[in-house]
Amino acid sequence: MKLLKDKRNLLIAGIIIGIVAFLLPLFGNPKNMGFCIACFVRDIAGGLKLHNAAVVQYIRPEIIGLILGSFLIAVVTKEFKPRGGSSPVLRFIIAAFVMIGALAFLGCPFRMIIRLSAGDLNALVGLLGFTGGVALGAFFLTKGFSLGRYQKQSSVEGVALPFVNIVLLVLFLDVPALFAFSEKGPGSMHAPIVISLLAGLVVGALAQKTRLCMVGGIRDTILVKDTTLLFGFISIFAVMLVLNLVTGNFKLGFAGQPVAHSDHLFNFLGMALCGLGSVMLGGCPLRQLILAGEGNSDSAVSVLGLLVGAAISHNFSLAGVANEGVKTNGRVAVIFGLVFLVAVALIKIYQVKKEEN
Repeated sequence: MKLLKDKRNLLIAGIIIGIVAFLLPLFGNPKNMGFCIACFVRDIAGGLKLHNAAVVQYIRPEIIGLILGSFLIAVVTKEFKPRGGSSPVLRFIIAAFVMIGALAFLGCPFRMIIRLSAGDLNALVGLLGFTGGVALGAFFLTKGFSLGRYQKQSSVEGVALPFVNIVLLVLFLDVPALFAFSEKGPGSMHAPIVISLLAGLVVGALAQKTRLCMVGGIRDTILVKDTTLLFGFISIFAVMLVLNLVTGNFKLGFAGQPVAHSDHLFNFLGMALCGLGSVMLGGCPLRQLILAGEGNSDSAVSVLGLLVGAAISHNFSLAGVANEGVKTNGRVAVIFGLVFLVAVALIKIYQVKKEEN
């Protein structure tokens, strides 16, 4: 009965989140980018002047809302549990590579589904790579990979990131001159602040209550044949597909897709890197934000890693370029990231086996 209830809740949450993600571009967000954790964290990095890519600089209220929505619902339902302390440096580095992979593809797993629902077949290539990366990560889990056990932390540790986001929101509203703002490009396209913040709060609360995570869904399907967590993203895809078809926003093909490219090899490898790193972290970028909101300082470290990874991607020309592809720097970074993560996993597995013997 609990399994059926979880699937029902995920289906309902997916429908609501899908509608929210469909509506945000109508209010001003870039097309096929109603919600994208990688893109929005990248924009925040630009808004904080951590990179100088003028077309992607904006403090996205959706990200602030996700963290605060998770935090508020976790406090109300007494699920706020400060914890963490396992491999913080490795988590930071792995998260940075997750972001590098996602930005090579030009989107997180969430946006991958959004793009696919609008007919972008480049996202299908990304999905294949993402699934492969998750499958490799699941294999490593079966061999004993772990970043270590978390420990109970103080309440101050748990509320640190939500508090920082509250301060960021206040400064964004009261002293906008502190931040950089794009005058053209994706960073200049955004829904009104109130709508963006409310959307983030709603999605954050729903994702916290349902444990929505595409990485978790694919991982659980592979490891224990449990498809429960996939229901949320299947629901998001289905409702957005219907809305795109009804409104004429569905365009099937590879070419001419909004903020996308057809460099198929690195769409595949970029999302493979994202998927593998997300399994190693214990959840996709969306899940890391949600866990950080409910007091997980390991995930808070991962969120900071995503932020720095976004800055690195644009400061060193690693990110994919719309309608062009991934340049040499980005290709090297993605391949190096895959090699690095595999090496980390193998070393960790070796250490576990050695301790067992």
